[in-house]
This record gives sequence, structure tokens and C-alpha cells, in this order.
Amino acid sequence: MNIKIAKIKQSFVANAIYDIAGTIQHEFQKDEIHSTIKQGMKVGITAGSRGIANIGLIIKEIGKQLKVRGAEPFIVPAMGSHGGATAKGQVEVLYSLGITEEYCEMPIRSSMEVVELGTTQEGVPVYQDKLTNTTADGVIIVGRVKPHTDFHGIHESGIVKMAAIGHGNHKQAQTIHTYGIRGIRDIMPKVGEIVIERGNVLFGVGIVENAYDQTAIIEAVPKGKIIERDQELLKIATSYMPKLPSDNIDILFVDEIGKNYSGTGMDTNIIGRLRILGEDDHFKPDISYIIAGDLSEASHGNALGIGLADLTTRRLFDKIDIPTMNENVITSSFLDRAKIPIVLDNDKFALEAALRGTWGVPMEEIRFMRIKNTLELGEVIVSESIFNEIRDADGITVIEDLKPLQFNENGNFGEF
Repeated sequence: MNIKIAKIKQSFVANAIYDIAGTIQHEFQKDEIHSTIKQGMKVGITAGSRGIANIGLIIKEIGKQLKVRGAEPFIVPAMGSHGGATAKGQVEVLYSLGITEEYCEMPIRSSMEVVELGTTQEGVPVYQDKLTNTTADGVIIVGRVKPHTDFHGIHESGIVKMAAIGHGNHKQAQTIHTYGIRGIRDIMPKVGEIVIERGNVLFGVGIVENAYDQTAIIEAVPKGKIIERDQELLKIATSYMPKLPSDNIDILFVDEIGKNYSGTGMDTNIIGRLRILGEDDHFKPDISYIIAGDLSEASHGNALGIGLADLTTRRLFDKIDIPTMNENVITSSFLDRAKIPIVLDNDKFALEAALRGTWGVPMEEIRFMRIKNTLELGEVIVSESIFNEIRDADGITVIEDLKPLQFNENGNFGEF
């Protein structure tokens, strides 16, 4: 396998917040935010299942600001069907993200029960978590705003989606996903609007990250401005998105997939694949074969997104918790994303199989790329043909010059 590789570094927009506590304190001083919090109020703070930078600290500091004002905060999981769609499983997901009672200094209350707030004009029922609706005086909807991995619309991942699918627990997620893409693209925003309007929502907190998975924006958004501001933050988040250094790739090796990197295991905006029935799957980048190398520990066996790959390894396959993955993918209704691709014993065999599928492209012309995951794209390993095209491009720095591709004694790649 005579392939030469080089490691390069990409430079992206790097706005970042380094004083999380100070930023949140400043946001809570806004009149429209401060005035919603009263002495003795019991306030829920939503926590999702995504791997968001500094999420434990952000929630902890939100709780501190509530306590300073005499409120009694608690954390409520808001993750739809994730965590096996059980109260206990969702708490375990939070713990894996560093969101614990000990660290955040407030209790976690988890339940899959919901109350119905009404219906949309189409007759779709709207639910809110029962704990925050009946035992709390208010809830703060916290969510990262970013392009969605299934669709594009005026509201994608963000505060509105968290209010709808996340905070509506398994029942709301299942209800919306029953309608497929139309459900999450067209119905979800209407559900979110009703939750924000009729539920006891105090305000939202929108988080935006830069291309390096760093916190770039933390903004407390008044209840009446959530719908508009969610759209504006989405545009900002889209402009911050990283991308692969080439749009034409024969083989992409992804070291690790997982729910902490993307709700789909691999971010579809990065790999250019949706694998959703009836939706166009032909957009940039154009990748012939994707190899998924391993599954993150934070995924707890949920390998949803493995169906976006063409080949995988035995080590990933052996980590899959089939019931947990199935619960998630069946709820989403995008069944192709849990299909198991070709399983090979190690990285070397997987790459050899993919190379055979390139139908005789010379080794020196193979367009190979290796990334850690679809969230961290600052450093990328590329083959000679791609390297020669991009080495002098703006924003590209050479970390390691061309050298032969090698494997360890187990036939796997070494450290990135």
C-alpha cells in the first residue's frame, strides 16, 4: 500500500469566550432576563445529549446566577429519545457529558412523563416535560444553535428545537419524527413556538461554537425574542462551520464517530451524506467511500450514523448496543442510518477494501483523507494528491510533510 500522507492544519474563524462565568453573569444582568427571576422560584434548566463545549460549566453558572437571585434551580434532561428513552438512561448521558449534581451543585430530576399543551394547526399534539410544567415555576431552555444534520430550514438545531423535541421527551420526539423530514423541518418549529408561548418558559440561552469546538457565543434570549433570535444565531453558526480541505475525496477515514460529535454520529454537513429516504444525497463534499474506525465511549453503544459509512472495523462493531441504537433510529424514522456496513478486522483491511473499490486508481493519485471526527477538523491527514493541491492555500499550515502511510502491529493507525 504505497500511499504517502501529510498532516496539515486548517485555520478557521476563531472567536471564542474564555470567561464563561463572567459572560453568563453579564447576560443575567439584562433587564429582560433578570426581571423574570423571583425569590423562591423553582426553575428547571434543560440539558441535552450533545457534546457541547463547556456545557457542564455553562449549566453550573446558570444555576449560580439563579441561586444568587434567590431561585432554586434543578437540571432536567431534554433529549427526546436519547439515553434509551428512559429517565435513568438520560441521567447517565448527562453524567457522561460532565453534567453531574456534584459538579453543577444542583439536583438532576429526570422523568419521561409529559403534559399536553395543545395542538398545532395541523392537529399535532404539543407536549412539555411534566416535571418542569407541574413542579417548577419556570424553565430555561438551553441549547446549541447550529446547522442541522437532517435538513435545512429557518429553525434547525437550537433553542426552538430544544423546546420542541428535546423538552417534549420521547413522546414529542416520536410524534414529530413520525412525519419524517416534514416533521422536523416544518412541524417542529410550530411545536416549539407553542411550548415557548404556553409553557412556563422564562427565557432561552443560545450557545454558538466556532470551528474549533470552542464556545463563541453565550446569549440569554428573552422569551418574546427566541423565535427571531434563534434564526439569527443559526446564520452566525453556519458562517462558523468548519469543512474538509477538499471537496473531492476517494476515501475518508473517520477515527471515531459518536453522539458527542453529532446527533448522527458523523455530521452530515461535513461528509455530504444524508441517507434519508427521498432526500437528495448528492452535495459537497463528494466522497466515494467512508470508513468509520471506532465508536466514542460517550455514545454508550449508540452507533446511530454507522449507516453513513461504507466500511467499518471489528472494534467499532463490537461496541454497538443494538437495542439503544435501534430505539434512537426507529424514533427518528431514518432507518438507513443504523444499517451496518462491511465489517473488517482492522484499519488496514478496511482501507484495502476501499482501495479495491476505487477501480485501479494509482496509489500516488488516491485522494485519501483521515480525520479524528467530524467535529474536530483543525488537523487533517491527507494523501499526496490532495496535499499538492492545498499546501499553499490560504489558511493551510503543514505540520508533517509527506511520509509513507503506516500501521501498528495490530493493523491499525497510530495516534493522530
